[in-house]
Amino acid sequence: MSDVRPSWFLPVLLLALAACSSPSAIRTATAVDLERFMGDWYVIANIPTVIETNAYNAMESYRLVDDGTVATTFSFRQDGFNGARKTYHPTGYVLDRESNAIWGMQFIWPIQADYRIVFVDESYSQTVIGRSARDYVWLMARAPEISESDYQRFLTLIAGEGYDVSKVRKVPQRWK
Repeated sequence: MSDVRPSWFLPVLLLALAACSSPSAIRTATAVDLERFMGDWYVIANIPTVIETNAYNAMESYRLVDDGTVATTFSFRQDGFNGARKTYHPTGYVLDRESNAIWGMQFIWPIQADYRIVFVDESYSQTVIGRSARDYVWLMARAPEISESDYQRFLTLIAGEGYDVSKVRKVPQRWK
């Protein structure tokens, strides 16, 4: 019996093997000073989750709790600056105590979502949060606006981590 396979066999096999491979590890910040990271962060842009699709004035706030968890408040206005205020209170769990850059974020027990601090600048005024699955990303800052050059630099950083930057959306911010 001959061991001849159809001409489509090898390409299909290679495609199947590629689909099974896991993506390369997403880069994280080398060291995050948790005390400095705590506080308010305006969401400048993101690849939004379902709840964030029509978010305005989105803000994430972190507070370190005595037990080592991170009390988190995520709030925004739904569908416009005057829309209904939505607030969520997930709990952050620092999973990598060496870098403090890898967390689990728990909205519903017992599920912890992957949460990685990809970048934080030296002044702790701008950060990029990502996930290994590269499905969601958040660019945040201590102020509600950043320069266009900073925004473009962060898009380059996000693309370099394997994200499809065509999915990144600016989050409308107006606080005056």
